[in-house]
Amino acid sequence: MADDKDDGKTTGKFPKATRTELGEVLVRANVVSIEQLDAARRQVAERGGTLAQRLAELGVTEDTLVSGMAASLGIPIVDLQQVPIPPEVLKAIPRQVAIRYGIIPISIDGGALTYATANPYDLYVMDDLKKMFGYKSADPVVTSESNIIRALKEFYAEDTLDDVIKNLTDEELKILEDAKDPDSAELEKLSVDKDIVRYVNLIFIQALRQGASDIHIEGSEDDFAIRFRIDGMMREVMRPPLSIHDAIISRIKIMSSLDIAEHRMPQSGRIKIKFGKKEVDLRIEICPYITGEKAVMRILDKSALQLDMTRLGFDAEQLKQFKQAVRQPWGMVLVTGPTGSGKTTTLYSALMELNQPHVKILTVEDPVEITVKGISQLQVKDDIGRNFSVALRSFLRQDPDIIMVGEIRDLETADIAIKAAMTGHLVLSTLHTNDAPSAMSRLLNMGIEPFIAASAVNLIAAQRLVRVICKNCKETLEVPLDMLTDLGLSEEEAKIAKLFRGAGCKHCNNSGYKGRLALFEVLPMSDEIHAGIMQGYTASELQKEAVRIGMQTLRQSGVKKLLDGITTIEEVLRVTKK
Repeated sequence: MADDKDDGKTTGKFPKATRTELGEVLVRANVVSIEQLDAARRQVAERGGTLAQRLAELGVTEDTLVSGMAASLGIPIVDLQQVPIPPEVLKAIPRQVAIRYGIIPISIDGGALTYATANPYDLYVMDDLKKMFGYKSADPVVTSESNIIRALKEFYAEDTLDDVIKNLTDEELKILEDAKDPDSAELEKLSVDKDIVRYVNLIFIQALRQGASDIHIEGSEDDFAIRFRIDGMMREVMRPPLSIHDAIISRIKIMSSLDIAEHRMPQSGRIKIKFGKKEVDLRIEICPYITGEKAVMRILDKSALQLDMTRLGFDAEQLKQFKQAVRQPWGMVLVTGPTGSGKTTTLYSALMELNQPHVKILTVEDPVEITVKGISQLQVKDDIGRNFSVALRSFLRQDPDIIMVGEIRDLETADIAIKAAMTGHLVLSTLHTNDAPSAMSRLLNMGIEPFIAASAVNLIAAQRLVRVICKNCKETLEVPLDMLTDLGLSEEEAKIAKLFRGAGCKHCNNSGYKGRLALFEVLPMSDEIHAGIMQGYTASELQKEAVRIGMQTLRQSGVKKLLDGITTIEEVLRVTKK
């Protein structure tokens, strides 16, 4: 570690400064121009990240940035490959905390923590480390980002669950290490070994406890990782030995009644497991890539679903408009957004409210993710010709009141769904478009006549999911005024805005977020929008007209959630655009 005595000398060619901003130091040293610095600062405001990261994109080398940061703050530079770190120091900072903040603990002396970081300007890290672990002080030393990434992989690669496989025999491990195309009988034998069974069960338990929506088991020729998708974000949680990859995949195949000997074709299945008093379904997809088989498991936990329309994220006026649309005796309601944006949950929240003994509801989905008593549900099976359009034709002869179509993918499905909506049925469905006005353009591009589309559709809602700030570690956050004005706030609004963030705690796995909420853009089919469609408005022209008559855009919905202290700027910028 570099000598941290302050002898008043310069660090390389950089003038020693007291807490001077990095950009100013680099400009004074003629490393970057004022124009480059301004460009990097704009990128930070628009995309987030650190000034160092954005300057690196402009060609400033890591060594230059590290020297500049050390000089500007008057702190030492450390090479993590040359510094011995005691194991007890590494254990003092949990793996998730180290990865979240991008830090490596260096030493602990009398309650004072010293840690290495590539972003020593983040004062919140110092405060969080002191709050979470009770240190008297937390002081940074600086190193390069590549140094941090390398050290995190080296020092925090161990899994807390690896000990459950230590009882595997050398012979059993050798079967998997030596077999390029393992014998299915040997694999089946190993996959029911008690330690493999225990390991797979622990993966499920860990995923359910952390509130994961998906489990990804990803092996390659020389690596093996297990990742969870939690609140929409991927997170690596385990890195088991590569030697047990095939046994884990085989165990999952056995549990989901798949062919353990099939390694060439994708396979789909389901697993039902008990967790406490509840039963949870897992939808299994196993696919053979060139580097080996990978498994993705979607967790379908009905008890965790939020099917109350009042708690999905609608504003009061949006909720009123949506409820009016789904209570109409006929017409179409469309919900748009990318995969994983919560469209199905929104539609089912409407169906739960409409589900009455005197109402007949039919759904066709791919796949059926939520089973509801009182609703007749059909799953698409393309291999036997049971697609959306075939199911819809059959539905119209079943005397339904309400039809839900999982997704409108083609002209044939769109045509039948719209005809159903115009002949006395309420039709709910989804489309993959970026915003509400684009959904109408998508229908027209499919070949639906403008006057038919405008007459059939009651309302279009677009949505995105943002993570919610954890209530247990919520704290205020100071944000530059220009970042708020860039979001669309006036200077007066920006000055009085009070924003928050999650510091990270055990309740949110140190992520700062717990749960998700939807941002909505709700477009009722008003006279003005109907007229615009008939006049051939483009999606952008429809958007302008909708905003003019009062529609709240996804970005505006996000800003409102931001000012209400529900989410963060990073989340709003991540899922919306101006």
